[in-house]
Amino acid sequence: MSGRRAWALAGLIAATAVFLVTVPAFRHFFDLGVYRGAVRWWLLGEAPLYEFRYDGTEYGFTYPPFAAVAMSPLALTSWPVAVALSLAANAAVVVLLLRRLVLPLLRRPGRHRPTAAVVAACAVLVFEPVRDTFSYGQVNLLLLALVLADHRLLERGSRWAGAGIGLAAAVKLTPAIFVLYLIVAGRRRAAAVAAGTAAAATALAALVAPGATREFWTSALWDTGRVGDLAYVSNQSLRGALARLDVPHGRRRKCICLDLRDLAGDRPGTRRDRSGTEQNF
Repeated sequence: MSGRRAWALAGLIAATAVFLVTVPAFRHFFDLGVYRGAVRWWLLGEAPLYEFRYDGTEYGFTYPPFAAVAMSPLALTSWPVAVALSLAANAAVVVLLLRRLVLPLLRRPGRHRPTAAVVAACAVLVFEPVRDTFSYGQVNLLLLALVLADHRLLERGSRWAGAGIGLAAAVKLTPAIFVLYLIVAGRRRAAAVAAGTAAAATALAALVAPGATREFWTSALWDTGRVGDLAYVSNQSLRGALARLDVPHGRRRKCICLDLRDLAGDRPGTRRDRSGTEQNF
């Protein structure tokens, strides 16, 4: 590695470090505190799981009961140990992501592997979902690792492909979108494994915590106020953007539908000829 390149990489690392400690707001592992506080509250029998509120705030546990079962070991840890485990687990997933998604690209001829690896690592660390996952102490990267493991199993033709997505969906409902993806991609066996795994994990949680399971699926799941302020800056969804722009609530659904239509290319005043070329009229 030339001296100029080494200095450039050192500057990039320093700039990334300065950015991470100055620009983004430090979240003080807030979500980790919710996870740990909720399972301690629940296992000690102080009150039902979904009545817990963290440190005098309006925020409580929003995940399915299987997530609480899976996070139960947090109740046995001290706060510093819980933070250390969260940081170590998320850092391990980042290394896994770089190894799985970036290293294959670096093996191509003409690529300087150390330079590309450093650039990729810095890019991942400043990526908003990744840095917030670290700062909040969230489980998003761990769920991504489960989905990524399924991708590897699909490549190998394993009969267990889909199990990772199923477990991720049982912890947090959002990864269930990948079940639909598997169906659309024609991977019906993997989709069935994913759905069956999620159902089995949910049934296990129902056996362990029937009361919490009943409350989640009949009440807590449908209470959208539990997830916090829609306009909060970390909510990077389209609805969050519209809320921050102060679009009236009644018009938000219409705006979302119009945006989806534009993404699909179905805009008034345009059509496509047989070659696929867009023409205005």
